[in-house]
Amino acid sequence: MLHLSPILLLTSVLTFLIPPKTQAQAPPFAVSAFDYLTPEEGAHFTLELDLTELVNNKKTNQYFPGTLTTDDGQLFGIEVRPRGKYRRRICEVPPLKLKFHKKELRAAGLDTLNEIKLVVPCFNNPESEALVLREYVAYKMFERINPAYSVRARLVKITFRDRHIEQTKTPVYALMVEHEEQVAARLKGKIVEYFNLPADSFDTGQFALNAMFQYMIGNTDWGISDIRNVYFLQPHDGSKIRIVPFDFDFSGLVNAPYAIPNNRTGLKSVRDRQLQADGVPNAALQQAAQMLKNTQSSLLELCQSPFLPEKSRSDMESFIKLFFEALGDKSKIPQRIKGDLR
Repeated sequence: MLHLSPILLLTSVLTFLIPPKTQAQAPPFAVSAFDYLTPEEGAHFTLELDLTELVNNKKTNQYFPGTLTTDDGQLFGIEVRPRGKYRRRICEVPPLKLKFHKKELRAAGLDTLNEIKLVVPCFNNPESEALVLREYVAYKMFERINPAYSVRARLVKITFRDRHIEQTKTPVYALMVEHEEQVAARLKGKIVEYFNLPADSFDTGQFALNAMFQYMIGNTDWGISDIRNVYFLQPHDGSKIRIVPFDFDFSGLVNAPYAIPNNRTGLKSVRDRQLQADGVPNAALQQAAQMLKNTQSSLLELCQSPFLPEKSRSDMESFIKLFFEALGDKSKIPQRIKGDLR
């Protein structure tokens, strides 16, 4: 029996799906490393590097050589460095950036988009792993309600092999997150950085949906004036800028023990909600609230992910249900979104 590699198999499927005329006019679709490594949720791979040295130098942007090996034996030479801000300071193992060698990607038949973000448990304990899983659900929620303009995050199971002490660690769940270059390429635009833009610079519907989503998950750790934890995507067609959010560990939905609300809000806990939508028309916010309400059952279903510990499932479901209950009680929601929600 002939056995095809995952890349050849995916290429064969895509070839079958593309009509002959289209196939003749366009080159074969190149699978990215991100997609190749995440064919399913919970895909496993081994990351080998001097992890001890990286942790000891986590405040720098120094790259460390390593290898990444998939379960089917595909090996990639990579470079790994610490990244992030707050988690880099407090975590035993900080978030990581993986950089693949473009020559190896070409040899494997992959696209040359060669950078991927990796969010790993802050500390070596089940509680930290649960926080990664909860943030995964937040990413999936926004992707579910707005697939056209969202950052993709995929759940993987990673085994670290620390060359420094020649030790293989227990596999843990981690988040593989698209790098901004891949986000821009996939969404057919470019990432721009313009500070203090007025609200009418952005696509109104996208701005409203982002604001309502952040309100739903209890996240105030984002901002437009300082471009905090959002990408500004300028579509190639010249339409208005889209706001694409990422990093949700300071949200009430994740409820990390280190998380605090934005100090400008006056909130005392990330489990409290505050709508951040200056400049967004009321009608757009009401429409976004209706969109969320229309996907309520789907969002609650994500809270029941089989990867989550039972305690996290029930807590996240309860938190999201409180939001939807408030939408049905006009005394509990901001005046601006008191529309005719059905």
